[in-house]
Amino acid sequence: MPFDIDCVSDHLAPQRHLRLATLVRLRWLAVAGQSAAVLGVAFGLGFELPLAACLAVIALSAGLNVALRLIFPPNHRLREPAAGLLLAYDLLQLAALLFLTGGLTNPFAVMFLAPVMISATALSPRTTAALGALVVGCASLLAYRHMPLPWPVEDGLELPQLYVLGLWIALMLALVFIGVYAWRVSEEGRELAQALSATELVLAREQHLSALDGLAAAAAHELGTPLATIALVAKELERALSPGAHGDDLALLREQVTRCRDILQKLTSLDGQGAPYERMAVRHMLEEIAAPHRNFGVAIEVRAEGAAELEPHWRRNPIVLYGIGNIVENAVDFAREQVRVTARWSAERMVVEIADDGPGFAPEMLARLGEPYVSTRSGGSEPSEAGGLGLGFFIAKTLLERSGARLDLGNAAAPETGARVKIVWPRARFAEPGPAPGPVAAAASPGFGALAGVGER
Repeated sequence: MPFDIDCVSDHLAPQRHLRLATLVRLRWLAVAGQSAAVLGVAFGLGFELPLAACLAVIALSAGLNVALRLIFPPNHRLREPAAGLLLAYDLLQLAALLFLTGGLTNPFAVMFLAPVMISATALSPRTTAALGALVVGCASLLAYRHMPLPWPVEDGLELPQLYVLGLWIALMLALVFIGVYAWRVSEEGRELAQALSATELVLAREQHLSALDGLAAAAAHELGTPLATIALVAKELERALSPGAHGDDLALLREQVTRCRDILQKLTSLDGQGAPYERMAVRHMLEEIAAPHRNFGVAIEVRAEGAAELEPHWRRNPIVLYGIGNIVENAVDFAREQVRVTARWSAERMVVEIADDGPGFAPEMLARLGEPYVSTRSGGSEPSEAGGLGLGFFIAKTLLERSGARLDLGNAAAPETGARVKIVWPRARFAEPGPAPGPVAAAASPGFGALAGVGER
């Protein structure tokens, strides 16, 4: 059943680390590009420029790469402050090279965007904003203070100040747009990857709990032989000893041995496909899901609407148990007095609807529900517990959709209030109504336990 999602979220908290090898490779690429550009302008186009100073600036980056390779192992991961400092160095090195070759009028000034974009995809917004501020300062200085742009005229090319201002504004707009866009896309990717990892942890935990009955059955098989020996010895002792002071003790011993054998017999039956509690009627399964949430001051009503002879028998599955249980838990958190869990079925489909009498979903949040880390706790109701329809609801929705369900989210029609979550499965996902089948029939039934091996015992 549902457990503390905050623990999973804390365990999977993202670490803002950047591989040193990534920065070193990118800097080597920059060194190669800068060298090719400088040498091409000097010898290919024959333009005059401070070649020695430019090569010295480029050599600094090459020397830094060599030093980093010698000091740190190839797989070293930089913490955020160190990664930010290296990216800041790259910006300053580029600014120095641009100062020697025309400042902001140099077409390669657009490369100011590269370190900021790298930071936006891998580091925090604070570090990215600091690098962006450094770009603004360098670009503003280079707009008015720089050496002449290499050009085939004696005094170089002088562009109008208004045009240079336009270049500065264009660079600033590109900086903001690309930085924000890269950060938003990478952040969504990180959130989705983290949430999917949490989903896998939840499913693994539920599968582990589901497998305990198999372990119990194995233990029962192992205990069967010594327990039979104890029963045989107790029986022989009872026959050999005349009635006396130990008669009652021997009778009690045989009684308890018989009781243990009955318990072990039940445990060994759990590994069979037609075992008790392996399949239950839908209404009974929903009662089991709702039971842990009945002690929080909110009434939970479980309804069953449909022909009794068509009622599906649900195979126990961690995916569905957790998914429905998490939605019921959220409904209890937001409900004022009552939560209704309604099951409807027909020959074509199976529907489970969870409804509460709380304030309902906020309109601005309704379209985003099911995305990771979207919470409605700041809405109209204010339950005391932290967290909410964020990672937990994302996991529940992901697991239920994995089982073949379709989720419809909405609010009750006026004048009623409250949220409504409708979960719809095709009827083929359920076993046919009737008693639990034997091993052959169960293996052929299309119940939930056949879904990708999840929930199989």
